[in-house]
Order: sequence, then C-alpha cells, then structure tokens
Amino acid sequence: MKKFYKYSFGVFLLIFMLSCEDNIDPITQVDPGPDAGAPIVTIEKPVDGFSIQVPEPVTSTEIEFRVEDDIEIGSVSVKLDGQEIAAYNEFIDYRIFIEEFVYDNITTGEHTLEVVATDLAGNVTSSLSNFSKEPPYTPLYPGETFYMNFDGSYSELVTSTDATEVGNPGFAPEARVGSGAYAGASDSYLTFPTDGLLANEFSASFWLKVNASPDRAGVLVIGPPDENNPDAQNNRTSGFRFFRENTGGMQRFKLNVGTGSGEAWFDGGSAADVDPNTDEWVHFAFTISQTEAVVYKNGEIVSQNTFSGVDWTNCDILSIMSGAPRFTGWGHNADQSYMDELRIFNMALTQNDVIELIAQADEIFKVNFNGSYTESYSDQDCTEVGSPGFTTDATEGTSAYEGAADSYLTFPAEELVSNEFSAVFDYKVNASPDRAGILVIGPPDADNPDSQNNRTSGFRFFRENAGGMQRFKLNVGTGSGEAWFDGGSAADLDPTNPQWVQMAFTISQTECVVYIDGQIVSQNTFPGVDWTDCDILSIMSGAPRFTGWNHLSDQSAMDNLRIYKKALSQAEIQSLQ
Repeated sequence: MKKFYKYSFGVFLLIFMLSCEDNIDPITQVDPGPDAGAPIVTIEKPVDGFSIQVPEPVTSTEIEFRVEDDIEIGSVSVKLDGQEIAAYNEFIDYRIFIEEFVYDNITTGEHTLEVVATDLAGNVTSSLSNFSKEPPYTPLYPGETFYMNFDGSYSELVTSTDATEVGNPGFAPEARVGSGAYAGASDSYLTFPTDGLLANEFSASFWLKVNASPDRAGVLVIGPPDENNPDAQNNRTSGFRFFRENTGGMQRFKLNVGTGSGEAWFDGGSAADVDPNTDEWVHFAFTISQTEAVVYKNGEIVSQNTFSGVDWTNCDILSIMSGAPRFTGWGHNADQSYMDELRIFNMALTQNDVIELIAQADEIFKVNFNGSYTESYSDQDCTEVGSPGFTTDATEGTSAYEGAADSYLTFPAEELVSNEFSAVFDYKVNASPDRAGILVIGPPDADNPDSQNNRTSGFRFFRENAGGMQRFKLNVGTGSGEAWFDGGSAADLDPTNPQWVQMAFTISQTECVVYIDGQIVSQNTFPGVDWTDCDILSIMSGAPRFTGWNHLSDQSAMDNLRIYKKALSQAEIQSLQ
C-alpha cells in the first residue's frame, strides 16, 4: 500500500512539473465577482392570453420556462393559481435552468401561472402568465364547420384539433378579437385536413392586417397536388386559391376556383385592393355556391360572377397563410401578414351574414336570457336586484327576461365603456308602469342619493308615456353637460299591441343614433360621451343612478342584449335582426 501511494504521488509530481515546463497553468479558482442582479425568468408555455378549448371539462397544459442568473440560481418555484405545483433547488447548470412538463387538472375558468426564481444572493424574480380553460366551443352560426381564434394556439375549435405547423409561424403582438392573432413568417404556414369541410357550398371569413413583404402570397388554399410540377405546384382544376399580389404598391386580392374541366377567376380589380401602408385590420370573406362565387372586403362586394360550381377532386389539404404546398408555381408562398378569427362554413353566406360577422368582432357583452343572467364573454352572472324573471315568449332560445316591480339587473361597466358604444336588444313593451329605465350607465348623484339624476356622464336609455304611446329617448352626458336624442313620434311604440321589436342606439365621438327595427328614429351630432364615475350598467331599470324622474323598473320583456365597443352602422344593426 505504501508503494502505491508513493507511486501515485510520484506520477502527480511528474505531471505537475511537465505542466509547468509546457507553460500550462495549474487549475485555479476564479472569483465570479459580485451578484449583478436578479434572475431572469421567461415563461414559454402557456403564453399570456392562451385559451384552451377542448371538449373535456378537465384537461392538461404544457408548462415550459427558462431561468437565468449571472452567478448562481438558488431555487425555483412554480405556482398555479397561488398553489405550488413544482419546486427545484438542485441544478446541473447553476446559471441556466430550462424545464418543461405537463400539468393535469386544468379546470374551466381563468388561471395564473407564476414562476418565482431566487438566486444565492437572495434576489427574487417572478413572472406571470394568465391563461384560461374555456367551455367547449359551440358554433355561433349555422353551417360553421371550422373556427380558429389564434388566442395562443393553432387549435381548430369546432373539432378541437390542432393544425400542423410548417416552419415557424408565430403570434402577433396584437389581435383584432380576443388575445391573439396569427403572425406569418418566412417559409411558414399551417395546414389542416379537409375532412368535413368540403361541400357544394363553401364560405370563409377572416381578418387580415396586410404586410406587403413579400409582395405576393397565398392566404387560403385548398387545391389538388400537381404531380407534373412537384416543386412548383399549380394545378387549378379543382379546389380554390385565395391570394394577394402587388399592383402599383397596393395589394390586390383574388380568388381562383377549379371547376373540374377548368377554372374560374374572381378578380375585383382596384375594388379588391388594400393599401399595406395603412396598418389596419381588414375583413375578408368569400363564398362559393353551385352557381356563383362572391368576394367581400369589409362587407362590400368586390367581385361577383356566375360559374358552374366547384370541384373538390383530390383536395385533401387546407393551407393557411401560404400557397404552399399546392399553389407555389407563381411564387405565392408564405404570407407574413397577421390573420385573426378564421371561420369556414358549409354554406354560401349572404352579404347580411358577412356584415353580421364583422359586427360580431366588436361584441363585448352578450346576455341571451336562456334560463340565466350570465354574460357570455366573461361567464359572469349579472347581479339580481329584487325578483326579475323569465318568460318563454322569446325571440331566440328558450326564454327571455321578464321585468317585475322593483327588480332589475346590474353588471360592472368598467370593461364596457369606450369612445364608441352600441347596444342592441329585442324588446316587447309593457306600459305598466308608464315610464321606466331600460339601459343606464351613469355616475352617482351624491347630492341626491335617494333620487339620483346626475346626467353629466354616461347615458340613459328610457321610455315615457306620450299620449298613450310609449316614447323612447336617449340622454348622453358630455362632461360639461348633456345631449338629448328624442325622436318624437318616430320613436313611439303602441303598448296596446305589444310586439317584439329590435331596439338599438350608437354613440360615437361625433354623433348618436337611435334605431327601432333597424330604422333611424333619432340622430344628431354632439361632442362625445364622458364616462366619469360610470361603473355600473343597469338593465331594465333606471335604478340606482337614474331615479330622479321616476324611471324605475321596466316590467317589459327583453331578449338578446348585446353591447359593442364601436358605433355600429345601420347595415350592421339591420344584419343583427
């Protein structure tokens, strides 16, 4: 044993001496210096705003994050909704820690993922990602077979199926609707099988924010393979190709449809142009029936013509935001624009349908009164005051709101108010009582707490007896005063013959308009609404903020109450009837 130790020591001494002779420094400890700051925490999945929509009531989600520190990571804690679900204090690489795992038991509702990292000096960094598990998606429209909202995923929500990613498509830093949108990238796009999508009638609807680079691209394509040109495919005898091309600095959108024996073109010329320099979201739709095809831009027809109908032979792939792989022969490759709210239908939409889809993009509040007072977008219940009820006499669904004495609903108004505002609902008048509030968002009246009537901000939509008729009026606060929109007899309803009617009003920065059954009954300019201290929406009563003139609970019926964050056009309001 002594000989072994001596031998080992001799070998070590020899290596040390040779190292010095070869100018190789021995290993020495390096001082890492002072800790310069807190760790950096990046949550890769789920992205903030991610929305899970699957049929199962309880599901799972991927969690992926990265922690970096300039000296050494001490510990990492992962929390979901405040409860720790993972913890780490041992790291192979003490400066960089990358982790991913799948967490089960994600229930319906809003969730917050938090990753907290602490370094050895005690510096702490926390990063948050808010995501949600939505109820299973129910198609909003008849014939809707496909819907992608791009809210943090490429899932198709009708079938709960993920699209296939080619290249590296991304998500935009903005959205037309919801929390996310598709962001195109070079050589990147999505594909989806066409099973269940193809029929004698076909429609697509979506929003685009156009990026002119590249100056031509495919947008939506369902086409057959081109076996004779596998690297530059351009078989146009079946399916369709919706694409864009540069035309004098504008981007012109065109539709090509295969008829089996040939092809049909739908080119709207300059009417189908978009200026890519405006940086604005534009709505596109196209419809294919057995006799014609129509292309729409922002609800207006830009191309329409008859043809013999579409042929779907060998059309098994939908390409989203590229012509590839089936339509590349003319260089219509990946589109680097933004896309949002892609919907496909097995029917030919009407122009009225397209306009309704455009309006729906700005809908922020909806109560259908089908057995509950739940607001659809927030999944939050309205607050009941008194004993409001339901009637089976409804314009849609199973029931409608039925008013009662000293009864109404309230809802927080903070997320509903903006420079533009519209409300639309169905209404059947009951003249008892002979005056009532219908919709009110107003400020408190501290000087008159038992008879409130502060009209300097918000709005008040109400009705009053006018010679036996019920007259509907809108009052809007401008901050410095108020503006009235009273249509006189044009805004009257006969309560002795109550019928369901559509009521609507719009508020922009320059004017207000009141509609009954889609017809203008009052319209005038004004300097814009002020929303100071307007935190409550009252439904079917003036109470609690507009009671000074006795506009209390309305015992009429209401159905399909919807609020929008823009001033709807008359065409949009009529499309909602």
